[in-house]
Amino acid sequence: MKLLKASGKVRKGGMLAITICMALLLLSGCIESPVIDDWQHGLNSGNNSTTPTPAFTGTKVDDWQYDESSVVNENYRTKGSVGAAGPQGLTAPVPAPMPTVVSAAECATAYSSAASGNLGFSTGGAKDINNFRENIENNYLPLPTDVTYEGLFYDYYFDTGQQEQCNSLFCPSYSYAITKDPFSGEVEYYLAVGLNSGMKESDFERKKLNLVVVLDISGSMDSRFDRYYYDRFGNQIELKGSEEDWQKTKMEIAAESVVALIDHLNDDDRFGMVLFNNSAYVAKPLNPVGETDMEAIKDHVLELRASGGTYMSAGMEMGTDLFDDLLDADQSEYENRIIFLTDAMPNIGETSEGGLLGITEDNADDNLYSTFIGIGVDFNTELVEFITKIKGANYYSVHSADEFETRMDEEFDYMVTPLVFDLELQLEADGWEIEKVFGSPEANEATGELMKVNTLFPSKTEGGETRGGLVLLKLKRLSSHNELILKVSYEDRNGNDAIVESEIELEGEEAEFFANTGIRKGVLLSRYASLLIDWIIDEREHDDWVRPWKPMVNDEIGIPMPPPIEPMLGKWERQSMPLAVSEEYEALFEEFTEYFKAEM
Repeated sequence: MKLLKASGKVRKGGMLAITICMALLLLSGCIESPVIDDWQHGLNSGNNSTTPTPAFTGTKVDDWQYDESSVVNENYRTKGSVGAAGPQGLTAPVPAPMPTVVSAAECATAYSSAASGNLGFSTGGAKDINNFRENIENNYLPLPTDVTYEGLFYDYYFDTGQQEQCNSLFCPSYSYAITKDPFSGEVEYYLAVGLNSGMKESDFERKKLNLVVVLDISGSMDSRFDRYYYDRFGNQIELKGSEEDWQKTKMEIAAESVVALIDHLNDDDRFGMVLFNNSAYVAKPLNPVGETDMEAIKDHVLELRASGGTYMSAGMEMGTDLFDDLLDADQSEYENRIIFLTDAMPNIGETSEGGLLGITEDNADDNLYSTFIGIGVDFNTELVEFITKIKGANYYSVHSADEFETRMDEEFDYMVTPLVFDLELQLEADGWEIEKVFGSPEANEATGELMKVNTLFPSKTEGGETRGGLVLLKLKRLSSHNELILKVSYEDRNGNDAIVESEIELEGEEAEFFANTGIRKGVLLSRYASLLIDWIIDEREHDDWVRPWKPMVNDEIGIPMPPPIEPMLGKWERQSMPLAVSEEYEALFEEFTEYFKAEM
């Protein structure tokens, strides 16, 4: 262990095992981790309509039009047109009918209320904290935005506290807890919102999908995952090591991930592809899968090579243009989505969040939703955190093509099918207010009375527990009143509005009281994440201090809510720092570990 006496830091030494232990506890089964069985493709994919789409009997066409040697040709930079004759004359077919997903009102009669086999919901936004874990494992100090509560929650299954049968699309349930902060001993009050649905897994059908993949082929994608990182000044630093240690390049992983996505498309889906580096190129027009030689398309994708700069907004804009003739498609039959794969290190064109953010927000207003997939440990979650607060958006991180393929086998239909929008929870209680929200990308938008969640996606339920099926509210008690009235309003994916009102009473239990294991797990995970975020912020803010400093976590205050995270980077470039643990946080992690073990 190397102690830096001037700053009181421990760097890349044996004592970092404490931090690594804390960061990886959740990977080692200390808390009940999601148990993934061998269920694959267990959902109807939209092909079970009463009038099935006729099988295409003509010659399937390879409509790939990207030629790396000809990218200077303006033909490869022009907007693609849906339905117009492409290089081989493909046209968009007349949409075939398929069953629509029922509204909240129709759910009462359409779905049985059997407790087993029902789906639940998880929020939009992050679907993991893999970038945090990968940075820890590679001895880098993560960014605060690498740890999100909703991303952490999605790694686990929760008892949602559901007491009554659910006969609607969305049935929120409520559980409460009274517990003391593990450092300060201050009593805290929590309310969990369980995200339940009356929709059965066997009845879920995703709509037909119009999908455009926008793929980063810039030079940074040619790097290997563990070969380099960017230091705090933006300089590229090569790591030492032997050749057998190096993994595939980001470009190879991204290409293999796109092939894994393609395998989940049906003949009546449409698929298109845009590539970007210094400019953007329509590699494949948005055409029917059933009329396309998809095996040839896969081969083209796997042959892609990386070079040039990173003009992200150009890629998103061109991907959006491919939907020009499809934005008016029947929303009960078709889902429009862009899947954007990048290592998120822009250096050409619009490098603020404004360009991408504006395009993505405008798209959501037109029911064109976005999934962002970050490739590699350098993936900048600070940028994407802004984007995925937008309606219908979510993001994942990828470090292994095999891992991603397995995940898509389990989640693809869920990932591309948001079911609930504009969820608002209104708290009507004289004696209480919402102090903090955990488990939603819109957490910072909560007020004293209002909680907002832009999007809910379907999520798997096992043994009565739902993956990521919880939003946690930390409540501030203002009086002795125990009654809460909660009014929830939302819109389903077909545009139908619903309102659910509930009255609950907090029955005056003493700490430590937890209504069920779901809220207990949620409280533990939220405290864990808050401690990690506080640590990252403190270490980054005091990295160059030579005089002593005190962490924001202490025995008097406890684990404070992390402050609003301001962008720490001059531009959207991931600037890494060596993994560091001050002596103060070393002691805090040791103390928290004991609490963590006791709770798990």
